Amino acid sequence: MFVLTDLQYRRCLLVMVTFHIAIIAASNYLVQLPFMLFGLHTTWGAFSFPFIFLATDLTVRLFGKQPAKTIVQRVMLPALAVSYVVSVVFPQGEYAGLAALGEWNIFVARIALASFMAYVVGQTLDVHVFNRLRRMAWWVAPVCSTVVGNFADTLAFFFTAFYQSPDAFMAANWLEIALVDYAIKLGISMVLFLPLYGVLLAWLTRKMRTWTGTADAIPSVA
Repeated sequence: MFVLTDLQYRRCLLVMVTFHIAIIAASNYLVQLPFMLFGLHTTWGAFSFPFIFLATDLTVRLFGKQPAKTIVQRVMLPALAVSYVVSVVFPQGEYAGLAALGEWNIFVARIALASFMAYVVGQTLDVHVFNRLRRMAWWVAPVCSTVVGNFADTLAFFFTAFYQSPDAFMAANWLEIALVDYAIKLGISMVLFLPLYGVLLAWLTRKMRTWTGTADAIPSVA
């Protein structure tokens, strides 16, 4: 880890908080847009959710456990609020107008609540469980986070959001969609995110050395 000034710490924290909120809001919206993939039901949210684990793991590795916990605490309510507003104003990809916010939307509210619970489950696992694995080779923690964390996060989200949902299609197909989404997340993470993780970790390490003017660094990815 690096020693940051208060200003550097606040800037880094703001960047990570903003990134988390954006990814959560986008994923909560995209999960409402189903499509068929090789004859199976899935949603576009499967392609955005893995970014959350990437961001969290990098945060813990670069700054330590406490900043990661701080990010989780700070993004929850803003992310839920943004998710709800975007989903109600733009249902199914169409603009419904700001007047739509005047009526409570239970379908969207359940998605926001499910996102809250799944995010807490996934990030708690990452911060408290997978953090212990970061003392091993650089790829061990992100692999375990991807495989186990994504599974727990996905099932928690889809069960809470769509089990006996007012949306008949999602209520009937939530388990299939959840499993397909998990498979997509796993494939994307293993094929793309692990190489990307190594590249980003090396790049951020060099940047942190420049910002802090110190040779102190996290373990090498080599």
